[in-house]
Amino acid sequence: MKLETVRLQLIPLNEAHLTDLKEILKDPEIMYAYPHPLSNEEVNEWYRRQQTRYRNDGLGLEAVILKETGEMIGQAGLTMQIANGQSVLEVGYLFKKQYWHQGYATEIAQALVQYAFHELKAKKVHAIINDNNPASQRVAKRLGMQRIQSFTFNDMPHGLWQITKSGK
Repeated sequence: MKLETVRLQLIPLNEAHLTDLKEILKDPEIMYAYPHPLSNEEVNEWYRRQQTRYRNDGLGLEAVILKETGEMIGQAGLTMQIANGQSVLEVGYLFKKQYWHQGYATEIAQALVQYAFHELKAKKVHAIINDNNPASQRVAKRLGMQRIQSFTFNDMPHGLWQITKSGK
């Protein structure tokens, strides 16, 4: 996927991104909405899963690069996920702590939703958000998403958020 915003660029994850990926996925503060921070082996598996997604789906989480510096500041992308028994196209992202609250999540998520609608011809895009993650809930609202379901995911309460191409 080729995607750029004013400040950000998405590029497929490669082995050179593993150090940054570990910084994100092993950090308890960043991973608070997940069951636990990941181990080195789990990070490697996460990376391999994205490589498989690229090959099989043409989608996956990619490195978010800050264009001004060339630094990887997070990961974001579109993935197929199972939410409450249904397969959904999900927009997802995680950023290094020092890049929180600067509008990067909203910026990249908006671009990904538009990509899904215009390039993939998707009719709906979802977000699976932990109930204890108010920051991502605010991003979903900024995108125009609405919470359509509550369910348990990874033994934690989550909401399924959705936006349709018509904006609802």
